[in-house]
Amino acid sequence: MSLPCIAAARRFDATRHLPFMIGDLQVGWIRRQDVELLARWPEFFELRELTVTLAAHLNQVETRSAALGQVSDALAASGRITGWRHETYAIRNAFDDAPLAFIERAASPFFGTMTYGVNVNGVVSVDRGAAGHETSMWIARRSPQKQVDPGMLDTLVGGGIGWGCSVPQALVKESWEESGIPAELASQAVIGRTLHILHEVAAGTHAEQLFIYDLELPADFVPRNQDGEVSEHRLSRPDEVLQCLQDGSMTVYAGLSVLDHWLRSGHLKQHDDPALEGMAALFAAPLWPQPA
Repeated sequence: MSLPCIAAARRFDATRHLPFMIGDLQVGWIRRQDVELLARWPEFFELRELTVTLAAHLNQVETRSAALGQVSDALAASGRITGWRHETYAIRNAFDDAPLAFIERAASPFFGTMTYGVNVNGVVSVDRGAAGHETSMWIARRSPQKQVDPGMLDTLVGGGIGWGCSVPQALVKESWEESGIPAELASQAVIGRTLHILHEVAAGTHAEQLFIYDLELPADFVPRNQDGEVSEHRLSRPDEVLQCLQDGSMTVYAGLSVLDHWLRSGHLKQHDDPALEGMAALFAAPLWPQPA
Protein backbone atom coordinates (compact mmCIF):
# COMPACT_ATOMS: atom_id res chain seq x y z
CA MET A 1 0.00 0.00 0.00
CA SER A 2 1.36 3.42 -0.97
CA LEU A 3 0.19 6.46 1.00
CA PRO A 4 1.95 9.57 -0.30
CA CYS A 5 0.15 11.89 2.12
CA ILE A 6 2.23 10.62 5.07
CA ALA A 7 5.59 11.52 3.53
CA ALA A 8 4.22 14.80 2.15
CA ALA A 9 3.22 16.00 5.62
CA ARG A 10 6.89 16.26 6.62
CA ARG A 11 8.52 17.01 3.28
CA PHE A 12 10.69 19.79 4.60
CA ASP A 13 14.38 20.57 4.17
CA ALA A 14 15.53 22.76 7.05
CA THR A 15 18.79 23.61 5.28
CA ARG A 16 16.79 25.55 2.67
CA HIS A 17 15.33 27.82 5.36
CA LEU A 18 16.30 30.09 8.22
CA PRO A 19 14.42 30.06 11.53
CA PHE A 20 12.21 33.11 12.03
CA MET A 21 12.59 34.32 15.59
CA ILE A 22 10.80 36.64 17.97
CA GLY A 23 13.30 37.16 20.76
CA ASP A 24 14.75 33.76 21.64
CA LEU A 25 11.68 31.87 20.39
CA GLN A 26 11.43 30.35 16.94
CA VAL A 27 8.01 31.05 15.46
CA GLY A 28 8.50 30.08 11.83
CA TRP A 29 10.73 29.38 8.85
CA ILE A 30 11.73 31.71 6.01
CA ARG A 31 13.20 30.34 2.79
CA ARG A 32 16.79 31.40 2.26
CA GLN A 33 15.91 32.67 -1.20
CA ASP A 34 13.35 35.03 0.36
CA VAL A 35 15.53 36.45 3.12
CA GLU A 36 17.03 39.08 0.83
CA LEU A 37 13.55 40.53 0.29
CA LEU A 38 13.51 41.54 3.96
CA ALA A 39 16.70 43.59 3.64
CA ARG A 40 14.47 46.50 2.65
CA TRP A 41 13.38 46.77 6.28
CA PRO A 42 16.51 46.88 8.49
CA GLU A 43 14.42 48.64 11.12
CA PHE A 44 12.23 45.53 11.42
CA PHE A 45 14.54 42.55 10.90
CA GLU A 46 17.97 41.42 12.06
CA LEU A 47 19.28 39.24 9.23
CA ARG A 48 21.93 36.95 10.63
CA GLU A 49 23.80 33.99 9.19
CA LEU A 50 21.57 31.41 10.85
CA THR A 51 18.37 33.28 11.78
CA VAL A 52 15.97 36.05 10.85
CA THR A 53 14.92 37.86 14.03
CA LEU A 54 12.29 40.51 14.51
CA ALA A 55 13.96 43.68 15.79
CA ALA A 56 14.22 43.85 19.58
CA HIS A 57 12.54 47.26 19.78
CA LEU A 58 9.38 45.64 18.43
CA ASN A 59 8.54 44.32 21.88
CA GLN A 60 4.76 44.69 21.89
CA VAL A 61 2.07 42.75 20.05
CA GLU A 62 0.88 45.98 18.44
CA THR A 63 4.27 47.10 17.14
CA ARG A 64 5.17 43.63 15.87
CA SER A 65 1.82 43.32 14.11
CA ALA A 66 2.15 46.76 12.52
CA ALA A 67 5.65 45.97 11.22
CA LEU A 68 4.66 42.58 9.82
CA GLY A 69 1.55 44.13 8.30
CA GLN A 70 3.60 46.81 6.53
CA VAL A 71 5.99 44.20 5.14
CA SER A 72 3.18 41.86 4.10
CA ASP A 73 1.38 44.67 2.29
CA ALA A 74 4.53 45.50 0.34
CA LEU A 75 5.25 41.86 -0.52
CA ALA A 76 1.66 41.44 -1.69
CA ALA A 77 1.93 44.55 -3.85
CA SER A 78 5.04 43.09 -5.51
CA GLY A 79 3.31 39.74 -6.08
CA ARG A 80 5.42 37.73 -3.64
CA ILE A 81 2.44 37.13 -1.33
CA THR A 82 -0.75 36.15 -3.16
CA GLY A 83 -4.28 35.10 -2.31
CA TRP A 84 -4.98 37.83 0.25
CA ARG A 85 -7.72 36.61 2.60
CA HIS A 86 -8.47 39.63 4.82
CA GLU A 87 -8.34 37.15 7.69
CA THR A 88 -6.23 37.59 10.80
CA TYR A 89 -4.07 34.80 12.21
CA ALA A 90 -2.22 34.94 15.51
CA ILE A 91 1.47 34.05 15.67
CA ARG A 92 1.69 31.44 18.46
CA ASN A 93 3.31 28.03 18.64
CA ALA A 94 0.36 26.42 20.44
CA PHE A 95 -3.31 27.23 20.02
CA ASP A 96 -3.80 28.30 23.64
CA ASP A 97 -0.64 30.43 23.80
CA ALA A 98 -0.92 34.20 24.02
CA PRO A 99 -0.37 35.82 20.60
CA LEU A 100 3.07 37.27 19.95
CA ALA A 101 1.78 39.19 16.92
CA PHE A 102 -1.01 39.15 14.36
CA ILE A 103 -0.57 38.50 10.66
CA GLU A 104 -2.67 38.30 7.50
CA ARG A 105 -3.48 34.67 6.74
CA ALA A 106 -1.97 34.85 3.25
CA ALA A 107 1.37 35.95 4.73
CA SER A 108 1.68 32.95 7.05
CA PRO A 109 3.48 30.72 4.49
CA PHE A 110 6.06 33.39 3.71
CA PHE A 111 7.07 33.60 7.37
CA GLY A 112 6.32 29.91 8.00
CA THR A 113 4.36 30.62 11.17
CA MET A 114 2.15 28.05 12.89
CA THR A 115 -1.45 27.92 11.69
CA TYR A 116 -4.45 25.97 12.96
CA GLY A 117 -7.28 24.16 11.26
CA VAL A 118 -10.18 21.78 11.80
CA ASN A 119 -11.17 18.75 9.70
CA VAL A 120 -14.32 16.66 10.07
CA ASN A 121 -14.67 13.11 8.80
CA GLY A 122 -18.35 12.72 7.92
CA VAL A 123 -19.22 9.02 8.31
CA VAL A 124 -22.42 7.07 7.63
CA SER A 125 -23.26 3.53 8.64
CA VAL A 126 -24.60 1.87 5.50
CA ASP A 127 -26.55 -1.40 5.54
CA ARG A 128 -25.02 -3.74 2.95
CA GLY A 129 -27.53 -6.52 3.52
CA ALA A 130 -25.91 -9.92 3.93
CA ALA A 131 -22.51 -8.23 4.01
CA GLY A 132 -23.49 -6.37 7.16
CA HIS A 133 -23.01 -2.71 7.99
CA GLU A 134 -20.21 -0.71 6.45
CA THR A 135 -19.02 2.75 7.41
CA SER A 136 -18.94 4.93 4.33
CA MET A 137 -17.55 8.44 4.24
CA TRP A 138 -18.69 11.67 2.66
CA ILE A 139 -15.95 13.12 0.45
CA ALA A 140 -15.97 16.68 -0.89
CA ARG A 141 -14.33 18.03 -4.02
CA ARG A 142 -12.76 21.42 -3.59
CA SER A 143 -13.89 24.15 -5.97
CA PRO A 144 -11.57 24.71 -8.96
CA GLN A 145 -11.45 28.36 -7.82
CA LYS A 146 -9.90 27.51 -4.44
CA GLN A 147 -6.50 29.13 -3.87
CA VAL A 148 -5.06 25.98 -2.30
CA ASP A 149 -5.44 22.48 -3.80
CA PRO A 150 -8.17 23.44 -6.30
CA GLY A 151 -10.29 20.54 -7.54
CA MET A 152 -8.78 17.99 -5.17
CA LEU A 153 -10.79 15.66 -2.95
CA ASP A 154 -11.22 16.61 0.69
CA THR A 155 -12.92 15.63 3.92
CA LEU A 156 -16.53 16.67 4.34
CA VAL A 157 -15.47 19.72 6.37
CA GLY A 158 -12.14 21.50 6.65
CA GLY A 159 -10.97 25.02 7.27
CA GLY A 160 -8.48 27.33 8.94
CA ILE A 161 -9.13 28.85 12.35
CA GLY A 162 -8.79 32.62 12.41
CA TRP A 163 -8.02 34.73 15.46
CA GLY A 164 -10.91 35.07 17.89
CA CYS A 165 -12.53 31.78 16.90
CA SER A 166 -12.41 28.71 19.16
CA VAL A 167 -12.01 25.21 17.76
CA PRO A 168 -15.69 24.29 18.40
CA GLN A 169 -16.83 27.57 16.85
CA ALA A 170 -14.70 26.94 13.77
CA LEU A 171 -16.09 23.41 13.50
CA VAL A 172 -19.69 24.65 13.52
CA LYS A 173 -18.95 27.53 11.15
CA GLU A 174 -17.09 25.43 8.58
CA SER A 175 -19.62 22.59 8.82
CA TRP A 176 -22.42 24.90 7.77
CA GLU A 177 -20.49 26.80 5.11
CA GLU A 178 -18.97 23.77 3.39
CA SER A 179 -21.67 21.14 3.78
CA GLY A 180 -24.84 22.71 5.17
CA ILE A 181 -24.59 20.80 8.45
CA PRO A 182 -26.73 22.55 11.09
CA ALA A 183 -25.07 23.59 14.33
CA GLU A 184 -26.99 21.13 16.49
CA LEU A 185 -25.70 18.23 14.35
CA ALA A 186 -22.16 19.59 13.92
CA SER A 187 -21.80 19.98 17.68
CA GLN A 188 -22.13 16.20 18.04
CA ALA A 189 -18.75 15.67 16.35
CA VAL A 190 -16.27 13.66 18.41
CA ILE A 191 -12.69 14.87 18.60
CA GLY A 192 -9.92 12.58 17.38
CA ARG A 193 -6.26 13.53 17.46
CA THR A 194 -4.20 16.57 16.48
CA LEU A 195 -1.94 16.38 13.44
CA HIS A 196 1.29 18.38 13.25
CA ILE A 197 2.20 19.20 9.67
CA LEU A 198 5.36 20.88 8.39
CA HIS A 199 6.08 20.91 4.68
CA GLU A 200 7.21 23.14 1.86
CA VAL A 201 4.58 24.63 -0.44
CA ALA A 202 4.76 27.01 -3.36
CA ALA A 203 4.09 30.03 -1.12
CA GLY A 204 6.73 29.06 1.46
CA THR A 205 6.23 26.83 4.49
CA HIS A 206 2.99 25.30 5.69
CA ALA A 207 3.15 24.63 9.42
CA GLU A 208 -0.18 23.60 10.91
CA GLN A 209 -1.80 21.94 13.86
CA LEU A 210 -4.93 20.23 12.56
CA PHE A 211 -7.72 19.23 14.95
CA ILE A 212 -9.51 16.15 13.61
CA TYR A 213 -13.13 15.25 14.40
CA ASP A 214 -15.50 12.44 13.42
CA LEU A 215 -19.19 13.08 12.85
CA GLU A 216 -21.73 10.28 12.48
CA LEU A 217 -24.37 11.48 10.03
CA PRO A 218 -27.92 10.22 9.45
CA ALA A 219 -28.29 7.95 6.42
CA ASP A 220 -30.68 10.43 4.79
CA PHE A 221 -28.44 13.48 5.25
CA VAL A 222 -27.18 15.00 2.00
CA PRO A 223 -24.47 17.71 2.21
CA ARG A 224 -25.12 21.00 0.45
CA ASN A 225 -22.35 23.54 0.06
CA GLN A 226 -23.20 27.10 1.12
CA ASP A 227 -20.13 29.20 0.28
CA GLY A 228 -19.09 28.06 -3.20
CA GLU A 229 -15.87 26.42 -1.99
CA VAL A 230 -17.02 22.84 -2.67
CA SER A 231 -18.05 21.67 -6.14
CA GLU A 232 -19.50 18.27 -5.20
CA HIS A 233 -20.02 15.73 -2.42
CA ARG A 234 -20.07 11.98 -2.76
CA LEU A 235 -20.65 9.13 -0.34
CA SER A 236 -17.74 6.74 -0.77
CA ARG A 237 -16.99 3.21 0.36
CA PRO A 238 -13.72 2.58 2.25
CA ASP A 239 -12.12 0.96 -0.81
CA GLU A 240 -12.99 4.01 -2.92
CA VAL A 241 -11.48 6.36 -0.34
CA LEU A 242 -8.37 4.21 -0.10
CA GLN A 243 -7.93 4.43 -3.85
CA CYS A 244 -8.05 8.24 -3.60
CA LEU A 245 -5.35 8.12 -0.90
CA GLN A 246 -3.15 5.91 -3.02
CA ASP A 247 -3.49 7.83 -6.27
CA GLY A 248 -2.92 11.24 -4.67
CA SER A 249 -6.27 12.74 -5.69
CA MET A 250 -7.01 13.68 -2.05
CA THR A 251 -5.32 16.56 -0.26
CA VAL A 252 -2.53 15.73 2.18
CA TYR A 253 -4.58 16.96 5.14
CA ALA A 254 -7.73 15.11 4.16
CA GLY A 255 -5.81 11.90 3.62
CA LEU A 256 -4.23 12.10 7.05
CA SER A 257 -7.60 12.88 8.65
CA VAL A 258 -9.13 9.80 7.04
CA LEU A 259 -6.22 7.63 8.17
CA ASP A 260 -6.53 8.95 11.71
CA HIS A 261 -10.21 7.97 11.75
CA TRP A 262 -9.49 4.50 10.40
CA LEU A 263 -6.69 3.91 12.90
CA ARG A 264 -8.80 5.02 15.86
CA SER A 265 -11.83 3.02 14.72
CA GLY A 266 -9.79 -0.13 14.15
CA HIS A 267 -10.37 -0.21 10.39
CA LEU A 268 -6.58 -0.11 10.03
CA LYS A 269 -3.84 -1.31 12.37
CA GLN A 270 -0.70 0.80 12.42
CA HIS A 271 1.57 -2.26 12.64
CA ASP A 272 -0.16 -3.99 9.72
CA ASP A 273 1.45 -2.02 6.92
CA PRO A 274 4.88 -0.37 6.60
CA ALA A 275 3.18 2.56 4.80
CA LEU A 276 1.65 3.61 8.14
CA GLU A 277 4.95 3.75 10.04
CA GLY A 278 5.30 7.51 9.62
CA MET A 279 1.90 8.28 11.13
CA ALA A 280 3.02 8.21 14.77
CA ALA A 281 5.42 11.11 14.30
CA LEU A 282 2.64 13.29 12.90
CA PHE A 283 0.78 13.19 16.21
CA ALA A 284 3.81 13.90 18.40
CA ALA A 285 4.26 17.30 20.01
CA PRO A 286 5.40 19.71 17.29
CA LEU A 287 9.08 20.59 17.34
CA TRP A 288 10.74 22.99 14.94
CA PRO A 289 13.52 20.94 13.31
CA GLN A 290 16.97 22.50 13.37
CA PRO A 291 19.26 22.89 10.33
CA ALA A 292 21.93 20.24 10.05
